[in-house]
Amino acid sequence: MLLTLSVSGYRSLRDLTLPLKRLNVITGPNGSGKSSLYRAIRLLADAAQGRVIGSLAAEGGLGSTLWAGPEAFSRAMKAGDAPVQGTLRRDRVSLKLGFADEDYGYAIDLGLPQPSRSVFGRDPEIKAEAVWAGEVLNQRNMFASRAGSAVRILDDSGARVSVLNNLSAFDSMMTHAADPRSAPELLALRERMRAWRFYDHFRTDREAPARRAQVGTRTTVLSSDGSDLAAALQTIREVGDSRGLDEAIEDAFQGGSVEISVTEGLFEVEMRQHGLLRPLKASELSDGTLRYFLLVTALLTPRPPSLLVLNEPETSLHPDLLPPLARLIAQASERSQIIVVSHAAPLVEALVEAPDSAVFALEKRLGETVVPGSEAPAWAWPKR
Repeated sequence: MLLTLSVSGYRSLRDLTLPLKRLNVITGPNGSGKSSLYRAIRLLADAAQGRVIGSLAAEGGLGSTLWAGPEAFSRAMKAGDAPVQGTLRRDRVSLKLGFADEDYGYAIDLGLPQPSRSVFGRDPEIKAEAVWAGEVLNQRNMFASRAGSAVRILDDSGARVSVLNNLSAFDSMMTHAADPRSAPELLALRERMRAWRFYDHFRTDREAPARRAQVGTRTTVLSSDGSDLAAALQTIREVGDSRGLDEAIEDAFQGGSVEISVTEGLFEVEMRQHGLLRPLKASELSDGTLRYFLLVTALLTPRPPSLLVLNEPETSLHPDLLPPLARLIAQASERSQIIVVSHAAPLVEALVEAPDSAVFALEKRLGETVVPGSEAPAWAWPKR
């Protein structure tokens, strides 16, 4: 389970460190930084996939994602007695992302590239990385570090040995230094991060793949766009919590049930409702009903991830579906750590009642995202 999440220099997240629990709800008004925090967590996952540079480029490059305010606020600025303005920069320009879980911690520091004639000269560079044991990084518990192009690993004798000296600035040590013999901890952490799941782009429009019959195979993990919904539901029926699936549908649609029809290898979702003589096909379902089925399938996965992140799951849902969804999320948090980004007050209020839950209500102050009332845990960044 992640214990701490920290972001520095990313969009409105000038310096934010959160203490996480089993079920975490990120809420706040529009523009408070919810989407930025969600994207920051995705960027962390991308680091384990070797995609962090490309993901930043897709967002407009490092210059578009960096904190746009001053390096620090003076007391007069905070009090409103002086205009907010830039000061002489003391620290390097950087975007930092990190977390600590019950076993390991990881952090990455991205910065501006060196002057270059390359057409890729605007790509950000990975300046530093670190992996450590425990909650807070220090010199004693760090067993893998990257500074510039050099990577050092703590060997069995306790000595720090160099394993790479020419790592490219666009490559992460998570993808190039993880080795089952010399760095098994790095490999274990990388695979754990690669298993994190994010759901934020379920398609429910009339042309959504989930509405059409699809070729199906055993599917223990629902795809991010929900295209394999029928196969994933049938997999839950056969090797997962079939009873839990029935209860989740009954909780939301009294007297309703979900079936999967298979015709020549094509799988299609059908819903039976009390009073109807025939089942409704996925193409006939409302956007909210289909989205609820997608969320049920994601949360009842037969292979729960260590971390599951849902971005605005309430989209298209009728208010009556929010209490059943909250109950389902709370149950799923017993198997996976969950982060929910939402601005639906009924959903937030229901989730806060779950055991080991935390709500982080984001606010903007002078353009910076803050969490009033939340005490930031101890945190340290790797040095360049």
